[in-house]
This record gives sequence, structure tokens and C-alpha cells, in this order.
Amino acid sequence: MKDGIRRAIDAIRDRYEEPLSLDDLARSAMISKFHFLRTFRRVTGVTPGRFLSAVRIHEAKHLLSTTTLSVADISIQVGYGSLGTFTRRFTECVGLSPTAYRRVAQGEPLPEDGATHPLRDRPAGSLSGRIHAIPPAESPIFVGVFDSPVPRGRPVTSRLIEQPGPFRLTTVPAGRWHLLAAAVGPTADGHSVPSLLLGMSDELRITPGRHVQVELTIRTPDWRYPPLLSVLPGIERLRVAA
Repeated sequence: MKDGIRRAIDAIRDRYEEPLSLDDLARSAMISKFHFLRTFRRVTGVTPGRFLSAVRIHEAKHLLSTTTLSVADISIQVGYGSLGTFTRRFTECVGLSPTAYRRVAQGEPLPEDGATHPLRDRPAGSLSGRIHAIPPAESPIFVGVFDSPVPRGRPVTSRLIEQPGPFRLTTVPAGRWHLLAAAVGPTADGHSVPSLLLGMSDELRITPGRHVQVELTIRTPDWRYPPLLSVLPGIERLRVAA
């Protein structure tokens, strides 16, 4: 069954600019639409539509940072028929509008993480632990708190650590969160740019005035994982093969 899901993901990555339907992807996987949808979500953690959207937005980020194409032209090139839909989806996933992301890719500083997050003013706890890297990280390590195991938008709080080891986030709003760690890793075989090392915790429950500890290992994600779209302070402008 996983072979079928991998065929569908290959189809998404190869044909993301096309209007791929659930039927198209189920045919690529050579399984029924009902079983395809359920199995795809179990294997990847997201729906086929969300995986397709992630691949499109990831390609749009690349074009915004490496070309002078207009936002309208990029939206068409990555498969969106509506500029408004593209801009809304990009902003939701990345945490910045396409125009703002292009400025950041060109060197403009990022806005403060979580500064406008709707849960920023909740009573807070704290979070600490240790980050391990397999293979070794070749950049500072981003550590951030998100409300989903598939990060979207900006983290509610984050920091950079210079190397694998201990970290501490002193103000994490009360709630149920996931900790993401990410760094640039070695250049993979067959690629001309470095890989992206990622690690995501299970759900963490933060309560006011309490402290939570977690250990997390970052490694090169395999074919099952959709591209990471959230802006990563400190490593965003490094070209990575996510």
C-alpha cells in the first residue's frame, strides 16, 4: 500500500502545476479512492489536497526567492487559477504574504515571532530540553512551537541555538502544542544544495506556571513528509533541499 502512496506523491511532485483531482491521484496509486484517501492521511499525516498545496507553495517560495517573476505569474506557474486564492493560501501556510516573503528572502528582517499570535497573551508555562542531530547540523538550529504537527504560519514562540544541545523557551502560552526543530544538514547525494534536518515532537500540554521537558532528534525527512513551509528565522535564506 505504501508503494501506491509513494507513486501518488511522485505524481504530485512531478505534476503539481496541473489540476490534479483525488481521482487522478488514486489512479496513480492504483487503489480505490476511498482506501487511497484514508491510507494517504495515515502515511503522511495530511490529506492529498494539503500535500499538493504544500508542494505548490514550496515551489512558489523558491520562485519568489530566486526569480523576478511577478506574484501573479508565479501563482499561475504553480497551479493556481486565482491570485487571491494563491495569496491567501501562501500567507496561511508561510506566515507572510508572497510580497513580504520575497523581501525576507532578499535580506529584510523577519517580524518578531508570535508578536500578533492570537494566543500570545494567554497565561504561560515554559519548555526546555535537548536537541540531537543525525547527521550533524551545519547551521544554527531553529526551535519553535506550533499548534499542529504539520507547521503552518509563524510559531507562537521560537529561538535559535548554535548547536545540538540544551534549549529553553521561557514563555509558552498554555495549550496543546508541538515543538519543531530544524537546521541545515549535509548535502545529500545527487543534490547541489544542503538538506533540511527536521524533528517534530508529539503533542505537548503546557499549563500556566508549569515546566515541560522534551528531547528531540532532527534528521533528514523521508518521502512521506510534505515540504516545510513556515518561515525559519536564522536559516530561511540558506538554500535547502526540503
